[in-house]
Amino acid sequence: MLETLTAQRRVARFAWVMAWIATVIGELHALARHATEDGKADLELPLTRAWAVPAADLLDPLLNWAEPDTVYRTYGKIWLPVFVSFTLAAFVIYRRRRPAGFEKWVWRLTLTGYGVATASVFGDYFTPWIDQAFVITVLALFTSLGGSTVLGIVFLRSRFRPRVTPWLLVLWIPLLMGITQITSLGNGILPAIWAWAIAIRWAVARGEDRATGETLVSPRETT
Repeated sequence: MLETLTAQRRVARFAWVMAWIATVIGELHALARHATEDGKADLELPLTRAWAVPAADLLDPLLNWAEPDTVYRTYGKIWLPVFVSFTLAAFVIYRRRRPAGFEKWVWRLTLTGYGVATASVFGDYFTPWIDQAFVITVLALFTSLGGSTVLGIVFLRSRFRPRVTPWLLVLWIPLLMGITQITSLGNGILPAIWAWAIAIRWAVARGEDRATGETLVSPRETT
């Protein structure tokens, strides 16, 4: 289904739009979290408080139309299509790249992490089983972070293009730590979202004059 260039273009557009939406709505979701009992602790971080308090005052109509938990869970629903979009984008790159050996196993770990993460988002915001979904979230986070970091290193060694994708994956852990000092943990997924949105956008543009299914970048390609 994702092997045709037409389908890959659709995934690329989907991933690109969702990356921008996640960047904007993700901050609104963070502000909604700060109004909940669990999220108030985030405002003790100086960098978070510096922007979140004035932003919450400015965007008050968007944050106080219902109970804090309801607002938070409602905005949180946007993460499901976001996770689906970058997971699909990563899968397309995987199919186009046709990895073998160690890289193939790293891909399997990474894609499994993304799939589990998508399931955890569904559990968090679309079901009443929030506590159970949290266990899945922790598992997904470690699997996704570990797999993505190693995959980014593999990409750097094989001179993957565009270069920003492996760098975002390799630096995802420190970027996540920095992001959590400024906004919510949920926005820590942004490096991965943008890594795959950029990768598939570049891949589709580069593949316009190629036969469907050709490898994205050969491990030996140096240009």
